[in-house]
Amino acid sequence: MGLAKGFGVTLRQMGKKKRVTVPYPEEKRAKPQRLHGRHVLNRYEDGMEKCIGCELCAGVCPAKCIYVRGGDNPPDNPVSPGERFGFTYEINYLRCIHCDLCVEACPTQAITETKLFEFSFANRQDAIYTKNELLVGDDGRAKRMPWEYWRGDEDDHTSAWMRATSSSGRSDYEGRVNWSGELGFGVRAPEDGQTVDSNIALAPTHATESHNGHNAKADH
Repeated sequence: MGLAKGFGVTLRQMGKKKRVTVPYPEEKRAKPQRLHGRHVLNRYEDGMEKCIGCELCAGVCPAKCIYVRGGDNPPDNPVSPGERFGFTYEINYLRCIHCDLCVEACPTQAITETKLFEFSFANRQDAIYTKNELLVGDDGRAKRMPWEYWRGDEDDHTSAWMRATSSSGRSDYEGRVNWSGELGFGVRAPEDGQTVDSNIALAPTHATESHNGHNAKADH
């Protein structure tokens, strides 16, 4: 009798409500634009790396999952526009909690997060992403690893959280772009709640930033 009542509840609900499930993994549900997922290391529009090896992201990480070591830029072939660049960069995803504190701490907007969170590691070493795996490709998009399940636009808004928490969200700086352009995407549009006047100049280029010793977030 109890079993019949249980099935009765199921049958009465069938067709009453809109279905919320999708045929995963063939189809993925839409994710929030600012979802914290797998990281990427960004590059400027001219291809130069944004990371300057300052290690602030590693210092602020509560899970101690980031390891960074900076190196002096070769004078004849600089990697980044400053004096130093990120020589070594590693993230251990067995420890990462995706808090995004590294993104907020970064002075050059080098480290941001995609919306991808589906990993399937075959061994522990695959879970430790090196700079080679984190650095975006020549198209500005995240490199696809064999153990990741990419399907959709998980890397279309990699800097969403950084832009949302920039100083443009403060009334004193409303209408001012405080983030630099990215390889493959240029200067991205503002986030919800932020407006930009078309007559207002964009953030300074990385060359200006490197000479001033500040980033766009702090300068405006």
